[in-house]
Amino acid sequence: MKILALKNSKIKKSKDIVSLAKKGEKEAFISLIQQNKINLYRVAKAMLHNEADIEDALQITILKAYENIKSLRKNNYFKTWLIRILINECNSLLKEKKKIIALDSLSDFQVASEDTYTNIDLFNAVYTLKEELRVVTVLFYYEDLSTKEISKLLKIPEGTVRSRLSNARGLLKKIFKIDESEGGL
Repeated sequence: MKILALKNSKIKKSKDIVSLAKKGEKEAFISLIQQNKINLYRVAKAMLHNEADIEDALQITILKAYENIKSLRKNNYFKTWLIRILINECNSLLKEKKKIIALDSLSDFQVASEDTYTNIDLFNAVYTLKEELRVVTVLFYYEDLSTKEISKLLKIPEGTVRSRLSNARGLLKKIFKIDESEGGL
C-alpha cells in the first residue's frame, strides 16, 4: 500500500501526501486532515462560537473536501483550499440559523486541548472583536496566512485586510491598555 511506503520513507512534503489523497488514498487524506485539524477548529471557532455548529461545519468541510479533492489544482494550496471550504460552510450555517453571536458566553470559552497557544487573555480578547476583524486576525496571526492569501480567501481587497488588521490591533491595544510608545502588538 502506498501509505505504508509513505510512512516508511517519512516523506514530509504535504504536497506528496496531497497527491496520494487525490489518487484516492484514504489514509493520506486522513493524515492531511489530522495535520490541519487545529487550524480548522480555530477558524470555525472564530466564526461560529457554538460547539455544535463548529462540529457540523467541520464535518461538512471534511466530507466536501474528500469528495472534491480531485478538483484541487495546486497541491501547495491544500490548506488554503480547505479553509475556504470551511469558511463557506460557516457562512452557510450562519445564514441558515440567522444567528446573533452572544459575547456573554465567552466566560465558558475553552481552548481545544491540543492547541498549544498559551496567552489565554490575548486569545479571549481576539474573540471579543467583531467577526470581520476576528476572522482576519485569526487567519493572519494564528494561521500565518499572508494578507494576499486572506484577501483571496475572503474575497475582499488586500487593503481591506490590512485595514481590518490595523483596526483589530488598535482595539486589542485598548483592551490591554498598551501605550503606543511601549511598542507591543
